[in-house]
Amino acid sequence: MGKVKGKLGPLARRPDNSAFKQQRLPAWSPMLTANTVLPFFYIMALICLLLGVWLLLTVQSTREIKLDYTVGPCDKCHEKRKNVTSAAEDCKCTVEFTIEKRFKGDVFFYYGLKNFHQNLRRYMDSRDDGQMVGRKNNLKNPSSYCKPFVRDQSGLPIAPCGAVANSIFNDSFTLMYHEPSSTPVKVPLLRRGITWYTDKNVKFRNPKMNSSMNLAQVFEGTAKPLYWKKPVYDLDPLDQNNNGFINDDLIIWMREAAFPNFKKLYGVLHRAKKPFTGGLPAGNYSIDISYNFPVQPFQGRKEIVLTTLTWFGGQNHFLPIAYLVTSSLILLIAIALTVVWCKFGKNGKNMEE
Repeated sequence: MGKVKGKLGPLARRPDNSAFKQQRLPAWSPMLTANTVLPFFYIMALICLLLGVWLLLTVQSTREIKLDYTVGPCDKCHEKRKNVTSAAEDCKCTVEFTIEKRFKGDVFFYYGLKNFHQNLRRYMDSRDDGQMVGRKNNLKNPSSYCKPFVRDQSGLPIAPCGAVANSIFNDSFTLMYHEPSSTPVKVPLLRRGITWYTDKNVKFRNPKMNSSMNLAQVFEGTAKPLYWKKPVYDLDPLDQNNNGFINDDLIIWMREAAFPNFKKLYGVLHRAKKPFTGGLPAGNYSIDISYNFPVQPFQGRKEIVLTTLTWFGGQNHFLPIAYLVTSSLILLIAIALTVVWCKFGKNGKNMEE
């Protein structure tokens, strides 16, 4: 039998006598004095001030017009949409406005909604991403998350299913430019290519089909959403490559907004022909609206937004104002610290009783 080891001594578990284990490594400990802290505060206040002024000038260089068309010129259509029995009837109205100063460069056309909560969890979950990506099994057997918008009254599966697709914004717009002493000119808008690349090529795809099949045959055996006027394969009769689940308007609507007040892109000014090569010229304009989307059930509002963009985005003053406020606060703190330092002295001797 081997020998039994004796008990360890009191120093057996002591760490090695090294600079690392005995914490004797050289270290740098900054000495915070008025000479080092006060310049830092003043420099930070200056940097925030310059950034705030720069961003503010950038934001103010954008041009934006917002037109609320819920009522006013569209009051008759607004009243008509209160009655469910007349929901399928067409109603058109015209909104007129004036651009005082030319919109230079690219001009973006948005539609906006207020008090529409796309961020509700049950609303956001009411969709079938497997169906939207083109899986044939999900096309005929939608997910239970889409309830109650899964099947129509005859039992056919709805494509696309769910509350998100069923509530798609379906107003349409035609922008007209009234040239002096001339007939109105239709402002050309690009309605294609306004979605993200990942949406168009990854998240939304039509079901695969043979060369002998058309899109209507692929969606055979499915029904359109309850509140839609057209089936999903006929959303854009002028462009067959903009139909089905890869329709640009559908994709933009299916990207839910984070806040109850939001805007979504409808089109971009096509600057190929005069007088729109440099942007939107100053003058009188009108928008012919096909008024279809009801807002009374959620006490909402509808608006049109025409705006130019910069590298910073649209006309949003939050960040430049935040920088200016931060700069002011830092400057006030720096001045207060400077007064305290001057009053009590560098070494604090004036604080002694």
